[in-house]
Amino acid sequence: MTFLPSPQQLASRATGPARQVALECVAETGSTNADLLARAPRLSGPVLLLAGHQTAGRGRSGRTWQSAADASLTFSLAWKFQRALPQLVGLPLAVGVAIADALRESGVQAQLKWPNDVLQGGQKLAGVLIETSAAPDGVWAVVGIGINLALPPALAARIDRPAAALPSQAIDREALLASLLNALAQVLTDFDAAGLAPFAARWNALHAWRGEAVAVLDQGQVRQQGTALGIDDAGRLLIDTTDGQIAVLSGDVSLRRLDPGA
Repeated sequence: MTFLPSPQQLASRATGPARQVALECVAETGSTNADLLARAPRLSGPVLLLAGHQTAGRGRSGRTWQSAADASLTFSLAWKFQRALPQLVGLPLAVGVAIADALRESGVQAQLKWPNDVLQGGQKLAGVLIETSAAPDGVWAVVGIGINLALPPALAARIDRPAAALPSQAIDREALLASLLNALAQVLTDFDAAGLAPFAARWNALHAWRGEAVAVLDQGQVRQQGTALGIDDAGRLLIDTTDGQIAVLSGDVSLRRLDPGA
């Protein structure tokens, strides 16, 4: 059966800034991000839209987010920022901290991979896609999140990289979603007030690839190689190379871990 809690059940678990979020659940839609982006000009406050199943989920760099009914937790949170669009750089990293914290509360030892992946055991457990829409007095950011609840064979075959799912032991999905909502609402509130800097140390403490050899890829081509150190207060990944330390902006680049001795 597809996981679809009632908005009233979720609202009863909301704390802090999450209490101001309108909660909506639909059995199926194409993309919760696309739905909320289309509604952004008419929104009066933050909205979380949960879909039991997405038929056209989107990932970073134009990729498709592969999901299956009852095997994925997919939702988007529309949040209005007073900051200008350029000041939202680093937001995916802060969101990653919120997701990892909520998962860890549920006993999942989540870690973070720059710039927007959540890992478990070195494999991708969750992803983040943030899209924006300008408003007269700020910017709407739609934070899309997909978490693998399970990996049935048909879904695993469609995913083009190693993936992880939540532990096989029962996890209270409603409690997890409520924890995610509370963590995200608090992080987004704090980010609007102070930017990424207060989250940098928290992200680095969850950094899965610290001290490992990595390659930075741009359109499939290796641009830099070195040892991953962590992020700075601007969200740039710091890499120790043979030519010295460099700082990499996310943009459309991706990160790959190198095999030992590569």
